[in-house]
Amino acid sequence: MSILTKRPIGFLTLILATLMFTACSKKQENASPAAHSPALVTVTQSASKTLEITEQSVGNMESLINPGMGAEVSGKVLKVLAHSGQSVKKGQLIAILDATDYVLQQREAQAEIGRIEALLANQGRMVERNQTLVKKNFISQNALDTTTTEQNALREQLEGAKAHLATVDHNSSKTRVISPIDGRVEKQLVSPGDFVKQGDALFELIGTQRLRAHLPFPEGVAAKLHSGQTVRLTTPTVPDKVFTSTIKEIKPLIGDNRSADVIVDVVDQQGWQGGASVNATVVLGEHKNAVVVPEASVVLRPAGEVVYVISANKAQQRIVKVGLRQEGVVEITEGLKAGEMVAVDGASYLTDKADVSVQQSK
Repeated sequence: MSILTKRPIGFLTLILATLMFTACSKKQENASPAAHSPALVTVTQSASKTLEITEQSVGNMESLINPGMGAEVSGKVLKVLAHSGQSVKKGQLIAILDATDYVLQQREAQAEIGRIEALLANQGRMVERNQTLVKKNFISQNALDTTTTEQNALREQLEGAKAHLATVDHNSSKTRVISPIDGRVEKQLVSPGDFVKQGDALFELIGTQRLRAHLPFPEGVAAKLHSGQTVRLTTPTVPDKVFTSTIKEIKPLIGDNRSADVIVDVVDQQGWQGGASVNATVVLGEHKNAVVVPEASVVLRPAGEVVYVISANKAQQRIVKVGLRQEGVVEITEGLKAGEMVAVDGASYLTDKADVSVQQSK
């Protein structure tokens, strides 16, 4: 009984082992082609280009011209022609004060000039007559000198009256308030009907022609900066405009935040505003003829950073040293030459001497 029982069990075990071995063999045969299929990659040539060594900062804009418009003469405000937020041009009329008092003073001054001119004309005739009488010895020289002196005095009075009229005319012109700059009205401080005295504030203006960018840089970076270095500036108020200037000066005092204040002037830039933020890129130097590849081509491996050079559908691993990283490219300082074909997409899945299938980049 024991022999009959053992034979079926051993036979069944042998059959099961055979079936399992066959299934595993087929699975390995089916998996083998996939394991050896070439990896799909995209490729590009390593390029040679000039890379800039830069430092960046975010600062703010300061308006160098911020005149406070005050009344130069007293008077009632008749009209206000500029309001908060409005752009104004140099020479533009922005307010009118009542000029009635000055019109009356002009009439008075003109009348005084007329009176003195009449007296002067009469005095001139007297001088001429006395000169004739002196020649005929009818009057003394002293009498002629007296009339001549009175004539000179009237001439001086006439000059004084004309100067007074010029002063009145000048003050009258100040009742028309003119913008001294191209800029914007920051604050309108008066309204029609207000009475203002000489010196009272009318407007606050912000100039836009001359601005100054204040750029904070860490004290370690500040040691690399100097006047004359190229700076590229952008501001959110004009996002598509890049203004190129140079460093004007670097303030010698390090601030409480341990940063240096680097100053750059911005002149005649439409749309740039005082108080706005500004993004700055300072060019410290250049790496000419630098070998560069896309960032995706540089892969970290136990041996270090590597790229895979593709030749004859084979990947060759190259250990490289990298330098600058800018705008999606990496500088290769050692291990690669310009013009060699390197893997981009799919590079992270490659190994040395792996088979590859090059796919066209989209």
